This record gives sequence, structure tokens and C-alpha cells, in this order.
Amino acid sequence: MNGTNYSVVSEFVFLGLSNSWEIQLLFFFFLVFYIFSIMGNLLIVVTVTSDPYLHSPMYFLLANLSIIDLIFCSIAAPKMICDLFRKRKVISFGGCIAQIFFSHAVGGTEMVLLIAMAFDRYVAICRPLHYLTVMSPRMCILILVVAWAIGLIHSLAQLAFVVNLPFCGPNVIDSFYCDIPQLIKLACTDTYKLEFMVTANSGFISVGAFFLLILSYIFIMATLQKHSSGGSSKAVSTLSAHITVVVLFFGPLIFFYMWPSSSTHLDKFLAVFDAVLTPFLNPVIYTFRNREMKMAMRRVFSKLTGFRKNL
Repeated sequence: MNGTNYSVVSEFVFLGLSNSWEIQLLFFFFLVFYIFSIMGNLLIVVTVTSDPYLHSPMYFLLANLSIIDLIFCSIAAPKMICDLFRKRKVISFGGCIAQIFFSHAVGGTEMVLLIAMAFDRYVAICRPLHYLTVMSPRMCILILVVAWAIGLIHSLAQLAFVVNLPFCGPNVIDSFYCDIPQLIKLACTDTYKLEFMVTANSGFISVGAFFLLILSYIFIMATLQKHSSGGSSKAVSTLSAHITVVVLFFGPLIFFYMWPSSSTHLDKFLAVFDAVLTPFLNPVIYTFRNREMKMAMRRVFSKLTGFRKNL
């Protein structure tokens, strides 16, 4: 092959959790979580689009967050579940690159959308008289377009780090899906500088966005306490749901990219948590902590049951 061993790896083998059959048994439960993730996020999208009382900027952003979670949980989870029944868990080079591209594109978009949701709550609580002017339908569409554009740019920047790396032998990934920290360790070259670039690109961005969001919500909470009114409990409930989702989203990301050298059961559990459980928990958190959403879901169910009775 032209006297070189570069780029001869055509597939990668997932080690996953195959070293521990007790933990691997837990993966059967993730099939249930995956199904409920799909159902829960679809329910939010259907409820927001069909109920006119939820046609507001906050619920527009929430519905798009659910769409992103639908895509995100379908990037790695279906193959992970299928691999449960395979002794040899492999993925092609192209499939591995595709997983990285889509996971970073969707993850980057979700990061921007979470920041936009914090901005939405800031305007609603701190500038209520200007809320409908600032968060106009045009602004909501612009936020969505910018979020996807930033997500795609971020993903392409990440792919630039790995797509031309030489892979000439080792092809075992100690995980159950492809991501950059695990993949670059298999390259047949010195990857110290590359690992630092990945940490700077994803790790520092995740940490910065996380602290920006937490500080923003602390400021919003402080403003809410100063101007407490009858609707403050509802606002606090909404804000606490937002903060919980932010912690669930950024926690695993910060762990992956700020400490990429680890390869433990905790590391893999957090990877599972990020891929399957977070998309499942998001609709649960927003539903149980939001009275308007629960009432809207009841209206949707009553319409569906009424429609079935008429048939």
C-alpha cells in the first residue's frame, strides 16, 4: 500500500461495558429509557404545536429543545441497543465520523438553545414590559437559525481535528459510541497538541457556557426575590427546571472534555447518561415542574379521546 501503513483502519470495535456483564445487563433498561425519551419528547412537541395556550416564545424554544433531544438520543442509542445482541460490536470509519458530526452538531445547537432559554427567562422576569417586543416570532426564528448554524460550525471544526488523522493499527474504542477524545488516542501520531485543542474547543466552551448560565439564573433569581409577587412561585418552578436541565446537560460534557484521559465505569456511565438518560429526563422535568404543560397535555389527551369516541 505505497509503503505506508496510514489510514488502513476501515472499522472500529467498541469495547463498551463488555468487561462487566453485571453492568451490561443494565443496558436492557436503557431500551426502556430510549423508548420513553422518544415518547416524552414527541409528546412535548405535539402538545406545544397543538395547544394555542402554549404558543409563546418559551414553549417554542422548549419544543425545539425536545426536537433536538429526539435527534440526539437517536444518534448512538439505537446502535448501542442493537450491539447488546452482538458479540463483536463494530462501526465503520464513516459511521464513526458520522456519529461525531451529528452528536457535536446537535450538542452545539442545544448549548446555544439553552443560553437562548436563559435569555428568554431574563427578559420575561427582568424586562416584562418589553418581553413580547424582544422575543418576537422573528427573534425566535432567528435564535433557532443561529443555534443550528453555530452547532454545524462547531461540529465541522471538531471534525477538522480528526478526519485526516492516520489510523494504522489499534482500532478498539473503550466506549459504546464514537467521540473525539477516544478516537484520537488511536491515531498513529503524537496527539498531545491535538488533545489540548479538543479540550480548548469543547471543554473550555462547555465550562464557560455552564458558568455563564448558572450566573445568569442566579441573577434572575435575585431579581425575582426583589420583585416577588403572586406569580413568583410559578417563575421559581420554571427557573428550577431550567437550571436542572442545564446541570444535566453540561455535567457529563465537562467531565468528558476536561478529563479526557479517564476510562472508568463512571466515565461510561456518564456517557450513557448523556446519550439516553438526559433526553429522557428533560421532558419529565419540564412536565412535572410546569402546571401549564400538564394542563395542556390533559387538553390534548381529552381531544384525542373525544376524537376516538366520534369514530
